Amino acid sequence: MSTYVYCITRSGDAGPLPEDLTGVGDPPLPVRQLEQDGLTAVVSDCPGRLRPKRRDLLAHQRVLTEVGRKSAALPMRFGSIAEADDDVRDVLREHADSYRQKLQQLDGRVEYNIKAVHQQEAVLHHVLARNSDLRARAEANRRAGGGTYEERLQFGELVAAAVRECETEDAEAVRRALEPAAEAVRVGPESTGWFVNLSFLVTQTDAERLLTAVRRLTDELPHLELRVNGPLPPYSFTDA
Repeated sequence: MSTYVYCITRSGDAGPLPEDLTGVGDPPLPVRQLEQDGLTAVVSDCPGRLRPKRRDLLAHQRVLTEVGRKSAALPMRFGSIAEADDDVRDVLREHADSYRQKLQQLDGRVEYNIKAVHQQEAVLHHVLARNSDLRARAEANRRAGGGTYEERLQFGELVAAAVRECETEDAEAVRRALEPAAEAVRVGPESTGWFVNLSFLVTQTDAERLLTAVRRLTDELPHLELRVNGPLPPYSFTDA
């Protein structure tokens, strides 16, 4: 079997793992630790055919959560596999200084991922309330029984442009409001499902400061919905 790698931590920091802690596979495979140059890789054997099934994704996250309770850890993405234990030890030996430095930087820190979306009805009211030209056009179309097809099309395009402008402004507002609570910020992948995708690295003591800023921002911008995921292992701030 090949070796599945969950995370890297400093030797001794994770302590003995629970005897019933298992990782990926069906049936789930036991988790163990590989030591090299003052570092520990938390690993298990890897089944021959590994697919990102919910069971295995949860097992991966469960191991990271257990290790993260006790120590700073460099989390590996799901599906990080080496051919054998010795290959893992070789990587630990080769990058020992870099891993130790990164672990020091992440000690006592967690990641919060925050995505922003607009509540559709609320943002439409918001852009109309602050744009007199759009309000006038909407009223004119209403008096004309909805207006012609071309008028409705033009009005829709203007509203869409106003919403995009609002997204740009609100994205800046989100970052400006939340960034002071974080030590670092990373921009996540774009998607049609949200217009902000940011990950914040915060100390565990500053996490409440970040969450307070989230609550304050949603009170100030009721058309904005912020989706918070965390605390998480600091995936976005790890180059392991």
